[in-house]
Amino acid sequence: MNKSLSSLVTQLVASPHEHELVEFKHNYHSAEEIGEDLSALANSAKLQNFEYAYLVFGVEDTTHNIVGTSFDPYKKKAKGNEDLIPWLSRFLSPKLAFKVDEVTMETGERAVLFTVPAALNNPVTFQNVAYIRVGSYTKKLSDYPEEQAKIWRKQATDWSAAICEGATISDLAPEALARARELFTIKNPKLADSIPTWDDVTFLNKAKLSIQGKLTRTAILLLGKPESDHFLSPANATITWILKDAHNLEKDYEHFGLPWLLAVDAVYAKVRNLKYRYIADGSLFPDEVDQYDPYILREALHNCIAHQDYSLGGKIVLVETEDATLTFTNSGDFLPKTVAHVIEADAPEQRYRNPYLSHAMVNLNMIDTIGSGIKRMFDIQRKKFFPLPDYSIANNKVQVQIIGKLLDVAYARKLAQMPDLTLSEIILLDKIQKHQPIESDGLAGLRKKGLIEGRKGGLSISSNVAKQTNLKKSYLETRGLDDKHYQSLLVDYIKKFPRAKRVEIDAFILDKLPQALDESQKQNKIKNLLQAIKKQGLVKTTGRFWVPNLDVI
Repeated sequence: MNKSLSSLVTQLVASPHEHELVEFKHNYHSAEEIGEDLSALANSAKLQNFEYAYLVFGVEDTTHNIVGTSFDPYKKKAKGNEDLIPWLSRFLSPKLAFKVDEVTMETGERAVLFTVPAALNNPVTFQNVAYIRVGSYTKKLSDYPEEQAKIWRKQATDWSAAICEGATISDLAPEALARARELFTIKNPKLADSIPTWDDVTFLNKAKLSIQGKLTRTAILLLGKPESDHFLSPANATITWILKDAHNLEKDYEHFGLPWLLAVDAVYAKVRNLKYRYIADGSLFPDEVDQYDPYILREALHNCIAHQDYSLGGKIVLVETEDATLTFTNSGDFLPKTVAHVIEADAPEQRYRNPYLSHAMVNLNMIDTIGSGIKRMFDIQRKKFFPLPDYSIANNKVQVQIIGKLLDVAYARKLAQMPDLTLSEIILLDKIQKHQPIESDGLAGLRKKGLIEGRKGGLSISSNVAKQTNLKKSYLETRGLDDKHYQSLLVDYIKKFPRAKRVEIDAFILDKLPQALDESQKQNKIKNLLQAIKKQGLVKTTGRFWVPNLDVI
């Protein structure tokens, strides 16, 4: 084996110069550099239609002389003192099955050979960034949009369209097949008289669940019996629902297998969709609404199914918390540029991870039209004055959080009384109510319109807006009053309840402090207020108690 590897290294160095499929290094420089090279080599091999690319240590990159290396990939540590090889594997996505060999050359020099397989379904990223080889250099793939487009055009055959060899109608659940006919009829009312006359094979072909009578992975995924999931291996055909309390402790869970056409209804039934009653506020708000609009719940779950990267073997997970949040998670990166791009473009994307599955779901009335659901989810939450859907895209996973309650009354009132705000402005304001960072240019636009005030980290509804929209009370709740007001409250409390413990003082004053402050900031403010009135001689401490200074008050 070592002899064949030494021959391979000899062949690689015989090339007159480095190119897209080979990178030479004398010795180790950094773990990050290796990770970027592995991403670049995998993506370049995909582009060049080669099965493998190579990273070779122990070779001078200019002369191609084999000089040997002291680099030991199995002893070298990466950040956090983690072993190099598992560290690299952890940050490469999708998982890259690269191989590392130590090679003794015939002349005695020691080399290290990384054999890097070509990317498969998606460009390989390292720490969420994709790279590519340009000549003998490693560059960011995003800087070369034409090459990036070529990789997507070379994407492997649609996973969802693959034929499940040996699968027959008997592997489908009869109740799911019957439900599929009902949904297909709803979607295609003009065919209502013809559909009952079709046999099962004809129906499956028409609904794009089978190809010339052969069942696809899409058919098994949506209509298959539970025991038919072996046709999808190594994909994990499981949807998991988890219920957690407000402290993030798990209280209940359930796993749902095939057929997913029916599993979606079962998952939907598990969610505690309670009625949300608004604060009494004249005619600004409706009396009550469902915490989670049924469309949003189903759309988010269907999106997970349609866009899951099944090659990664992950489950679809829905976490429900008792403080009115739902978090949907599926495996795979987010194919559109950004969520904002999807909303602003308001048009279907040009590519999909599972086109065959997506079109079948359209045919079965599971999703309206491909690419239109995200903006509708935002609009539904906007009209209820609830926080907008919150997307998190990292570590080859897409998470969508839906909040089924008001977070900030001032925010909700502003939306109700300023209906001309654009969706882009509302998205920025939504981030402010969630205390999330936003770009400086976005802040500038909101300030220019007088919608916000305060510095980064303490942004809140503008006082001008408060006056315009009769939100003075809400403004005071958010921005608060001056320190003298709070000091007076504390002095009155300690005077009325001598020997007050700090925990009792906190309980009294916390909900009166500005909503713009987080918990830590509120604690610091209370500490400063107490020290101020102590310095003024109005109160003093006796052991663990705060007491009035009777010589003064």
